[in-house]
Amino acid sequence: MPTLTDTPSTPLALSPHEVEEIGRRLDALRARITADLGARDREYILSIIKTQRGCEVAGRSLMYLGFLPPFWLAGVTALSLSKILNNMELGHNVCHGQWDWMNDPEIHSSTWEWDLVCPADQWKYSHNYIHHTYTNIRGRDRDLGYGFLRIDEGQRWNPYYLGNPVYAFTLMLLVEWGVMLHNLEVDNIVRGRRRWSDIKALLTGQWRKAGKQVLKDYILFPLLSGPLFLPTLAGNTTANLVRNIWAYSIIFCGHFPSGTQAFTEEETANETRGEWYMRQMLGSANITGSKPFHILAGNLSHQIEHHLFPDLPSNRYSEIAPEIRALCEKYGLPYNTGPLRAQIGSVWWKIFRLALPPIVTGNTPQPAAVVIRQPQQLEREPLPVPH
Repeated sequence: MPTLTDTPSTPLALSPHEVEEIGRRLDALRARITADLGARDREYILSIIKTQRGCEVAGRSLMYLGFLPPFWLAGVTALSLSKILNNMELGHNVCHGQWDWMNDPEIHSSTWEWDLVCPADQWKYSHNYIHHTYTNIRGRDRDLGYGFLRIDEGQRWNPYYLGNPVYAFTLMLLVEWGVMLHNLEVDNIVRGRRRWSDIKALLTGQWRKAGKQVLKDYILFPLLSGPLFLPTLAGNTTANLVRNIWAYSIIFCGHFPSGTQAFTEEETANETRGEWYMRQMLGSANITGSKPFHILAGNLSHQIEHHLFPDLPSNRYSEIAPEIRALCEKYGLPYNTGPLRAQIGSVWWKIFRLALPPIVTGNTPQPAAVVIRQPQQLEREPLPVPH
């Protein structure tokens, strides 16, 4: 049996029946959790909102004492926590529709707007639809390298990728802007596959949303602090930087550590529901940690569970994770997990390694972790459509 943290060197052979049985078990798990949603879940998300708002008020208020270094540092810390919670446990998960079942217009995916420069509606299309439907499929999932990084051995190398570490480091510092620009598909514009006229509406929405964010963090609140304009500006800039670095680290650790698998369009053509589930498990990775860590990670430290059930409330991921892991053990599937230091180290090693040509590194496309033993004869079911 392969270890739980590595892709097996020899592909594990599963029959079509076994793959569909895994799918049925996961469907049953999802149905059970959905039927159990109620008061404790509502209390959880309301407590997160209360905490996030409290941190923002505290952070903004402490900036008025920013001439004293301890208060400035406390203000930056509180504001950073506010922005992390807003982006990760609230914005990302609310926009996935995880709390739509509450029928609360203030916590609904159709109305929620987050504290980022990227308009929520644009992100929902590129992330909820494109990424979660075509997860790790080369040529379909634009999150696989984001159009400018080499993050998979299956991507053909060219000299441009020598800058891989620089591109990744820049994205880490400016990830909220990277998320916004990602929707423009600038790489396709450069290749002539998309016209500037195609993105006019996107640019208009981005200009409005980014303008509001810049006005709020870099002009309005610093001005309201009067003579403390510069310390407040520095504090707001630092809080955004902290949030960006944290979000980048969690996102990359959930998608690109060693052992995560990418797929071709041919491999995933006409896949069944069970095969879709398999792709989500093999293309994602988890991060171990404490309960506060998981909350600050938006519970995306349970990325495997999130990719299986993107519209289930995030507080349930830790509850179902042992069952998912046990299912992987039962069928000999890899369950990619590890501490943050190990996963982020693995990601950065991959970024540096894939910057070099294959003649230097000797790397080849990673072998499949799982293959189906027999031609698929089962009746095809439609793909689950993530929210």
